[in-house]
Amino acid sequence: MSKREALLNAAEHKARIGGYSNFSFRELANEVGIKSASVHYHFPTKEDLGAELAKRYTENFLSALGDPEELVKLSQDPIEHYVGKFRHALIADQKMCLCGLFGAESDALPNKVKLHTKAFFLKNIQWLQKAIEKREGANTTPVKARNKAVFILSLLQGSMMLSKVLDSNEIFSIATTLIEPINNH
Repeated sequence: MSKREALLNAAEHKARIGGYSNFSFRELANEVGIKSASVHYHFPTKEDLGAELAKRYTENFLSALGDPEELVKLSQDPIEHYVGKFRHALIADQKMCLCGLFGAESDALPNKVKLHTKAFFLKNIQWLQKAIEKREGANTTPVKARNKAVFILSLLQGSMMLSKVLDSNEIFSIATTLIEPINNH
């Protein structure tokens, strides 16, 4: 693994448990075993590092989701698949969604970080809308599918936050029962 990737991994770990302010170049340098000045070689500013974190997280998340149309062809419910990614992050990884945390602090984020965080949410809404349209076919419209997509993303982000604050993954489980299963659309 390159030093750049090691820095991104270390920063992502810290950010997913404490947000944008939960890491410094000095801490990352110590963790990776390089000088603080070397961090600046890879990322001239913390804004550059934060923007790359949000961009990489978005790309990795969407890549892990795959194409909703392919999931439907394989008789998999893309919405259940999507919820499963959030469930895994919360329960198995015991971490929050990176962009969810960044989104909560968006008023205080530098512009480049805010831009890539916003892209995460917009791309996720698009993915969910496509998934809902493929899953429900003629039983939905683009507007209804988009509204459901916004609802699902909001519900998952909010229930992750409540689960962490209340120290109970049951909150997430309760909230996700509000998402319609494939045979109830």
